[in-house]
Amino acid sequence: MLIDLDGTLVDTLGDFVAALQATGRELGLGATDPAWVRQAIGRGGQRLVQAWLTQLGAPADRFDAAWAAYSAHYAAVNGRHAQVFEGVREAIPRLGMPLACVTNKPQANAEALLRQLGLRDAFAVVVGQQAGLRPKPHPDALLRACEALGIAPAQTWMVGDSRNDAESAEAAACGAVVLMRYGYNHGEAVHEVPALAHLDRLDELPALWRGPAD
Repeated sequence: MLIDLDGTLVDTLGDFVAALQATGRELGLGATDPAWVRQAIGRGGQRLVQAWLTQLGAPADRFDAAWAAYSAHYAAVNGRHAQVFEGVREAIPRLGMPLACVTNKPQANAEALLRQLGLRDAFAVVVGQQAGLRPKPHPDALLRACEALGIAPAQTWMVGDSRNDAESAEAAACGAVVLMRYGYNHGEAVHEVPALAHLDRLDELPALWRGPAD
């Protein structure tokens, strides 16, 4: 099974806000609105920084400096304001299968965050942003994870919190997509995104996967 990280396993909104606020202070830009960040995250860090500059009215030629500053600040705060969502720790051991965490977060940050929160050993594979892989909603990371797990995409599910995850699952031809209601989803109501199920807690997932016979 493939599981997203930000907004699905872990609430990382505070880390994103802190990194952008520190970047804004360093570059002399305006304050960062947490509500704006919540609807902007999930499509990869570079797109987040580009959108952030746009909504602040900063010129596009500030991107390189902003991206360098943001990358450094995010690595420094990674996990400092993050919390595992309720139901995640209960769900993982009950799934009873090899799991892959598939995220647009840079690989090193994803690995570090999972280790810090005591979740890294739950995943046989972690596929984050890395050279040669296009971010979700492209299917690249999902296909890489399936290859590493030794399973065909059609035989597994993608679990996420956004249209981004649903579109990546469709592009990869996954067997199904399950979406969590508590995530970020770019300001859109997640129940409007087609999925096999929309869940309130991840520990509802094991029964859904196994079916009523179990």
